[in-house]
Amino acid sequence: MAKHQYATKPPNISTMPPGVPFIIGNEAAERFSFYGMRSILIIFMTQYIVTSSGATDHMGDAEARQNFALFVSAVYFLPILGAILAEGFIGKYQTIFWLSIVYCFGHFALALNDTRLGLVIGLGLISFGAGGIKPCVSANVGDQFGESNKHLLSKVFGWFYFSINAGSFISTIACPFLLADPRFGPRWAFGIPGVAMVIATIFFWAGRKKFVHIPPAGLGFVKQVFSREGLGALGRLAIVYVFVAVFWSLWDQSSGGSWTLQAQKMDLNWFGIQLLPAQVQTANPILILLFIPLVNYVIYPLTDRFFLLTPLRKIGIGLFLTAGSYLVIWHIQQMIDAGGKPSVNWQFLAYAILTLGEAMVSITGLEFSYTQAPN
Repeated sequence: MAKHQYATKPPNISTMPPGVPFIIGNEAAERFSFYGMRSILIIFMTQYIVTSSGATDHMGDAEARQNFALFVSAVYFLPILGAILAEGFIGKYQTIFWLSIVYCFGHFALALNDTRLGLVIGLGLISFGAGGIKPCVSANVGDQFGESNKHLLSKVFGWFYFSINAGSFISTIACPFLLADPRFGPRWAFGIPGVAMVIATIFFWAGRKKFVHIPPAGLGFVKQVFSREGLGALGRLAIVYVFVAVFWSLWDQSSGGSWTLQAQKMDLNWFGIQLLPAQVQTANPILILLFIPLVNYVIYPLTDRFFLLTPLRKIGIGLFLTAGSYLVIWHIQQMIDAGGKPSVNWQFLAYAILTLGEAMVSITGLEFSYTQAPN
């Protein structure tokens, strides 16, 4: 369809933008696909990967951690390219749509080829897809709002984050079961997230007529970045982003990374339920769904009676909590190194502290970034 058939600026309404449900639905399915795949990735590399002839080709813990870190690094580096593509050339909608298709191919490469070659191709495509759309999705949420309804923006970012963790919660329970069950294995464990990504792409496409499509700025994008307003915004955000980058680098170890490898050495019997190592991380999305309303409707209002919690203060408190969670992880490792097999409840404590920090850093960071960015 021609571009002129799409709205290019938000309508003058005081209610919720009509495109929001499609964005929320797309985000829930996309995050299901990403976190489901990611939750089993390090277990797949250390226990399931094979050669082209079917012989075992398992990686050691150190090699698996290195490959996991390279993948996560790519996912966080490629948003730069996604932002340039969206703002300078084809716009956010087209960037999200076409890179989502690349994303789908990556999932199916993992599902159909359980060798190192399949791993490289699959993770390469997923990193381009997931990384490329990352800067566009939350910005696309903000684009739907005008002056008349911008008061609803913080509420929608809360829903947006809720959808992320709802998708993550379901997939981090289901995918480790599929991987561990010999009736299913890697093909189903990676294939189901691929199907979810196809659904996410279709859902996003279905909302195209409801979205506000802000046109790409072309060379004006570069001029805007280096304008006085743009440089001022970058300066304000850069200081915050240094600390937020530290937060996410630590958080990533809890989601399928070194915390999962640590969980393999722990007593995973939880009130009679034998958990899989990759399922322990399910604590994060469960707790974030509880902590979002807790901080928004209890902690923040109570605290504001004594002193105002500005966005920067919220982020600062969240970072201190994150550091506290790693003190718990350090204590767990000390017990393991001493020959013990500590209870999984210790990791649940670390997840609780980390997730409370996440509730204060992540949602606040989304809203702060959009409101501080140049128009």
